[in-house]
Amino acid sequence: MKAIEAGRRVALKNILFSTDFSSCSNAALPYALSIGRRFGAKLFVAHVVPTATEMLLASPESWPTAFEEEEKKVKEYMDRMEKQMQGLPHDMLTARGKVSDALAQIIDRHAIDLLVLGTRGRSGIGKLLLGSVAEDVLRRAACPVLSVGPDVSSEPDDEIRFRRILFATDFSDESLAALPYAISLAEEDQAQLSLLHVIEHPAAGIVDLDAITASAMCRLKGLVPAEAEPWCNAECLIEFGQQLTPPAERILDVAADRDADLIVLGVRPVHGNFGLVTHLASTTAHILTQAACPVLTVRG
Repeated sequence: MKAIEAGRRVALKNILFSTDFSSCSNAALPYALSIGRRFGAKLFVAHVVPTATEMLLASPESWPTAFEEEEKKVKEYMDRMEKQMQGLPHDMLTARGKVSDALAQIIDRHAIDLLVLGTRGRSGIGKLLLGSVAEDVLRRAACPVLSVGPDVSSEPDDEIRFRRILFATDFSDESLAALPYAISLAEEDQAQLSLLHVIEHPAAGIVDLDAITASAMCRLKGLVPAEAEPWCNAECLIEFGQQLTPPAERILDVAADRDADLIVLGVRPVHGNFGLVTHLASTTAHILTQAACPVLTVRG
């Protein structure tokens, strides 16, 4: 397996922050601001006004006033946002329609390099960035997505630094699509980079666990170019999953043990329509909603 070329800095010229005005959504704003300043990027702030159909998914008590309040809330919020953009090139955007479709159009129109969003909203309209919608967005987005989940408690400093990065892979092409970003960000901050592969449900006595472990370890080590060592301290980890326990649990455990401040994942592109159960049961959704640090996803 070919190692990724080292020394190639991630280029972030245009960053999109998507908000639904909820507190959890706003928790992602400091990351967008910090990364924007760090990379000298232009920041686009976007709010997608939900369609009438999506409004019906909100709490019933919000139906009569939802449309009337939306325009006022957008203006008030955007006015507050303007005050936080001092010294940072920015543009405020609003759109109407399905969240994932509207953001995809903005990403294409403005050549967005990174989308930043919160992955859980409050009740009512805030639910539009809950679970399945957030995952739908990241699977459709043509750029990497930095998701800040409900369990991320710390905020970045004015200049964000990732010191401990965890990259999890199953060796599929989709998961490996995120590897260049993990290596580049580790080089950028001279971070500890942990590469993790979880072997699911090993059958002791039936398969040669030592041989499987050695093979997986060899594949992991082959992913990191030797020339990356001066910039990042890389380690390779093999973990074994347990029956009836999703791989996401082991990934989250390792992230906690390593005190990771960023998890990097490759995700499969969307094909057809996803159902709610598919979203909420997936490894990606599990990690997005329970990680104690931001999660960077890259579509394969």
